[in-house]
Order: sequence, then C-alpha cells, then structure tokens
Amino acid sequence: MNTQSNGGSAIAEEEAVPPEQPLGSRAPHFIKRSRPLHLSWQVGVFVVGLAVVVGGVIMLPLPGPGWLVIFAGMAVWATEFVWAQLVLRWAKRKVTEATQKALDPKVRRRNIILTAIGVVIIAALLAVYVWKFGLAMPWNIPE
Repeated sequence: MNTQSNGGSAIAEEEAVPPEQPLGSRAPHFIKRSRPLHLSWQVGVFVVGLAVVVGGVIMLPLPGPGWLVIFAGMAVWATEFVWAQLVLRWAKRKVTEATQKALDPKVRRRNIILTAIGVVIIAALLAVYVWKFGLAMPWNIPE
C-alpha cells in the first residue's frame, strides 16, 4: 500500500506541529540537586499557584477574568507538577479544537443564523411589551 498517495502532506503536517516539552520540574538545576531545597521549592510553587487559582475562583461570580486567572494558576503549577502539565495540555488541545470548530464556515453560518433569530425574537418581545405597557417601567423610581 502506498503511504505517500496524498503527496506526502502527512509528513508536512507532522513537522508543522511543534514538539511538546518533556514533563517534569522546570526548577533550576541547583534547586533540583538538593532534595530539601527542591521540596521547599515545590511547596512554594504549590502555594503561589493555589493563591492564584483561589483568586480566580473568587472572581468567577465577581467582575474579573476568573477563568483566565484560574488557567494562570494552572500554568504556575505546570512549572513544577506533571499532573498540572497534563491538564494544561488537555485544555490547550480542547481550546484549539473549539477554535477550529468555530472557524468552520458551516458552524459560523449556523451561529450567525441562530443569533439573528434570537435578536428578532427579543426585538419582537420588546415591541410587544412597549405596545402593551408603553415605556413605563414595572417598578417605581423615586424622583
């Protein structure tokens, strides 16, 4: 069976994907040499990452970039912990897949049509409300 039947584009696609960094600690070498120093480094990274993630969770119901801060905390953790590196790689892969899906012309056309239908429905409901009640608000505002 001829594996080059597609003109060799499979090789070009594989080369276009950048190689992923190896998993593991990215602490400086002098820290990795000493077990107590490396352990304290890991505790420090965990505490800083936890503070950033907790700040992001607090921002979820409040104004602020909650999810962005949570992923920043995961990035802090990913400098030291393999599990965080795997979670971050999974999240990046999912975001890339969603971006490619959203850029698909069929999906974009469907989303534009659904948005237009939603705007028309909201405009119709607003017109019915204004026609029935006028511009008076349903609550009393003291002057």
